[in-house]
Amino acid sequence: MFLDDRKKSILHAIIDDYINTAEPVGSRTLARKHGLGLSSATIRNEMADLEDMGYLTQPHTSAGRIPSDKGYRFYVDQLMEFSELTDEEMYSIKDAMETRINELSQFLKQASVIMSQITKYASMAAAPGKQNSILKTVQIVPVEKGKALIVVLTNAGVIKNSLINIPETVLPEELITVSNIFNEKLKDLTIDNINASVIKEIELLLGNVRGILLPILNGVTNCINQIDCPEIYLDGTINMLNYPEFSDVMRAKEFLNLMDAKDVWRRILNNVYKDGDYITITIGEENKIVEMKDCSLITTTYNLGNVVVGTIGVIGPTRMEYSKVLAAMDYMRKKANEEIRKLIGENEKNI
Repeated sequence: MFLDDRKKSILHAIIDDYINTAEPVGSRTLARKHGLGLSSATIRNEMADLEDMGYLTQPHTSAGRIPSDKGYRFYVDQLMEFSELTDEEMYSIKDAMETRINELSQFLKQASVIMSQITKYASMAAAPGKQNSILKTVQIVPVEKGKALIVVLTNAGVIKNSLINIPETVLPEELITVSNIFNEKLKDLTIDNINASVIKEIELLLGNVRGILLPILNGVTNCINQIDCPEIYLDGTINMLNYPEFSDVMRAKEFLNLMDAKDVWRRILNNVYKDGDYITITIGEENKIVEMKDCSLITTTYNLGNVVVGTIGVIGPTRMEYSKVLAAMDYMRKKANEEIRKLIGENEKNI
């Protein structure tokens, strides 16, 4: 059945009301509040059609209707009007994003905090794991006789270091040459691209100091392993307990347990990286995790050129204020991308 303008207007009004009240919406309420120019009987017939089409459900026989996941999807894709942030909200995001931070992980943590504050939902953020990381700089710095520090900078602005033992006969000026070789051969490679062929090329170039190849490679590997399981930052979980959907003790416990399962969120975020969409919205049962069947998840990625350097997500009930969340996410994404470029540029200068 075709969704004509009348049905669209009624569906729009029902979803707006339900988002605001969390109460099933009846025909009399719509006739009274929304000036649709239709009688209660006409609206009731249209609501019945919308239910038959799968856009609405009726939780109880005598109650009004509530949106289904299909109804929310149609609303998000075709009916929703985009909100604008208040000046105060934009200032909060701008101020948080411009706070002096030296590493991307700290930056993403801050983004998660401010997003939960603005939206009043739960939020999460993370940098990509090593499979998405590209080496930008590898430096070997002499520390003292017989010791050197390996410093690795990735495309995501992540800096890691590892102290290694080297032969005491290696001179500081030789380490400069070695550092240049490693930096030239490993720069702009993904972790998986550092294969036997690349290592053989480095070994040939090292000549008389090839004895330090293994400890340096071990140091680089150690730095990479530090990036392997990035921290997942979760904020605002307690916000969700303010919504009636989570007033049931068992439902609230399920959700809190889910928020503690960081390995689950890592898998979710890895899928976001692969999708590469500007903003992704998954509603209710579109989520693959059973515990999220009453939730919606909105995610976006932060990029440096074509490379994903982080992601942030907002989790809320399916009746979340999609328009508000999208407005906040869009503004934060613009500000964050600006600051990430500055952060990575400064880190490159400091190495």
